[in-house]
Amino acid sequence: MNNCHHFYSWIVFIGYLLLIVNVNFKIFIKKKTNPVSNIWIFILYFIPLFGIMIWFFFSEPYLGKRKTNLLKKIWKKNLVQIKKIKYYKNFFSKKNSRVALPLFKLCKNRQGISGVTNNKLELLKNYKKVIKSLIKDISLAKKNIEMVFYIWQPGGIADEVAKALISSSKKGINCRLILDSAGSIKFFKSKWVYVMKKANIKIVEALKINVLKTFFRRIDSRQHRKVVLIDNNISYIGSMNLVDPNLFKQYCKIGQWIDLMIRVEGPIVTTIGIVYSCDWELETGKKILPKLFISKNKEISKKNYSTSMQVIASGPGYTKQIIHQSLLTAIYSAKNQLTITTPYLVPSSDLVHAICTASYRGVNVSIIIPKNNDSFMVKWASRSFFSELLKSGVKIYLFEKGLLHSKSILVDKQLSLVGTANLDMRSLWLNFEITIAIDDKKFGKKLSYLHDEYISKSKLLDPKYWFLRSYWKKIIENFFYLFSPLL
Repeated sequence: MNNCHHFYSWIVFIGYLLLIVNVNFKIFIKKKTNPVSNIWIFILYFIPLFGIMIWFFFSEPYLGKRKTNLLKKIWKKNLVQIKKIKYYKNFFSKKNSRVALPLFKLCKNRQGISGVTNNKLELLKNYKKVIKSLIKDISLAKKNIEMVFYIWQPGGIADEVAKALISSSKKGINCRLILDSAGSIKFFKSKWVYVMKKANIKIVEALKINVLKTFFRRIDSRQHRKVVLIDNNISYIGSMNLVDPNLFKQYCKIGQWIDLMIRVEGPIVTTIGIVYSCDWELETGKKILPKLFISKNKEISKKNYSTSMQVIASGPGYTKQIIHQSLLTAIYSAKNQLTITTPYLVPSSDLVHAICTASYRGVNVSIIIPKNNDSFMVKWASRSFFSELLKSGVKIYLFEKGLLHSKSILVDKQLSLVGTANLDMRSLWLNFEITIAIDDKKFGKKLSYLHDEYISKSKLLDPKYWFLRSYWKKIIENFFYLFSPLL
C-alpha cells in the first residue's frame, strides 16, 4: 500500500513539474517584456498552484486561435474598402505636422490605413451635453445607427438614449448594438433587451461569458470600445460608457466619473465604420459592408472640414501592439509639452522609460490621474511607478473632484490622442480598444484648456512628501505591482 502511495506521489510530482516547465516555456516563447516575464515567473513559483491557475485563466489564449485568425481575415478584407475612398479628392492626409508625422506613418505602414483629412470635430466634456447631442443625432438619423459600448447600465439618462433608439428603429432606421457581456451584465438582465429586440434593434452580447469557454480564451478579454456611428457621417468616440454618472458606482463613494467624448463628422467615420464592421462580423458571422462617408460633392469642402485624423484600433486579431507602439511614438515626438490623463496608470516599462526620458530631455511632462480609484489593486499598483516618474521631474496631479475617467494624451499642443485605452496592461495588450489621433492645433488648444481645468481640480504630488511615505506603503505598492499583468 505504501509503495502504491509512493508511486502515485511520484506521478503527481512529475506531472506538476512538467506543467511548470510547460508554462515557463510558454512565457519565454511569448517574448513578453522582461519585467512582465519576471513577474509571471515569480507568481508561478511564489504561489505555485494558484499561479498556474492564474496563468491559464488570465494569460492565454487571448481570444482563441480560430476567432483570432478569423478576425485577421475580416480586417484584411475590410481594408479593401479603403481603396474605394481614393476616388474622393481631399480625403487622405497629404501632409502632417512635425509632431504627428511619425505616428501617422506608423499607423499607415502597420495598419494599412492612411490618415484622413477634412474632418470636423467637437470636444464634449459634460455628460449632459453628450447625451443631449447624441439623442438629437439619433432622432435625426435617416439610415442607420450603430453602437458599441463596454458598459450600458440602465437607469437615468441611459434610459433616455434607449427610448430615442427605439423610436428611431420604429421609423425604419437600421439599429445595431454591440455590448460587452461582462461590462453590461446589468443591461442583459434588464427589461431593455426584450423591449429593444421587440422594436427590431439588433443586439449582440460580445465575448459572452461562459464557464466552459474559460479554457479556450481569456475570460477577461473585453470589448472596451465606446463608439456611436450615425448615417455613416457622424461618430461619437471617447471614454464615456452609456451610464448615468449620478447613479453609476455611487457605492464606491468616489464621486461622479468625469469623461471626455468627441463628436466627429467627416471621412474618418468611414474608417471607424470598418472597425465596427469587423467587430460585428466577428460576433455574428454576418458581414456588413463599411459605408463610405457621404458628401454632396466628391470634393469635400475644406472650409467646413479641416482636421487630419487617424484611427488606431487594437485587440486580438488586429494589428499587434499597435496601441503600445503608437503611445511610444507620440511620447518620443514631444519636444515641449506632454500631458497625459488616465484613470488607471499601470504602464509597461517601455512607456515609463519613454515618459521619464521625455522629462529628462526638457519636455514639460504632466500626468493627471484620480486621487481615489474604483480599483483597490490598481490604486496601489499605480503608486509603484510614482518614484521613478517623480525623480525624472514628471509632475503628477491627483484629481480630487470625482473619478477622472478621461483617456487622453496631448503632445506639444498639436497632436491629441483621445479614445478608450487606459495606460495599463489590459488596454495595451488585451482588450478591444480604439483611439483617435488628431493632428490639429485648434483642437489641441481646446484639449489643453480642458487639461488645465482638470489640474485646477487636482493636487500636485509633492516629491519630498512622497519619498517620506512609510515603509509599509512601499511594501504594499510593490506587492500589487507583481499583479500588473492582470491589471
